[in-house]
Amino acid sequence: MRKKTSGRRPVKSVITVRPAPLDRRRALVTFDGRTEQAAIGRSGITSRKREGDGATPRAAMKLIGGYVRRDRILLPPTPLPMRATRNGMLWCDAPSHARYNRPANAPFAPSHEDMMRTDRLYDICLVMDWNLTSRRRYAGSAIFFHLIRPGYEPTEGCVAISLAAMRRLIPHLRRGTVVKVV
Repeated sequence: MRKKTSGRRPVKSVITVRPAPLDRRRALVTFDGRTEQAAIGRSGITSRKREGDGATPRAAMKLIGGYVRRDRILLPPTPLPMRATRNGMLWCDAPSHARYNRPANAPFAPSHEDMMRTDRLYDICLVMDWNLTSRRRYAGSAIFFHLIRPGYEPTEGCVAISLAAMRRLIPHLRRGTVVKVV
């Protein structure tokens, strides 16, 4: 005998990222009825993302997991898979390398992002499924959801919010939560 279901599908969590009025390098992030300010790529939002263009891709990207600097941040509980950031953790952004848009470990000579940053941007760094599942060379790498710089300075193509906003948001996030940039 099959168990009866209500016929309803589980509601998927969606974080919406919309350009802010008057500044294409800023955005408004909405989740569960709450809106937060955010920084996005220095070139605004694009439908034609290319490596190094400084733009945030217009896309619906699923959250995969994330990294946290446990030596600096105590996170509230979250169902999102999180790994502790350690020295030597890198992210390859060299389009011609086999590890392009993938984690790497030091020593690593090709171009890369250091995940153990001193500027606190990656103290909480969530990985979005941009150019990960089916990678294309030069289509953009290291598109993360992370913490902001002072003054909401633009990113290289990521979405960035304040630590306070991230603390409010992260308990509701899980693998598969969609970050929809419109």
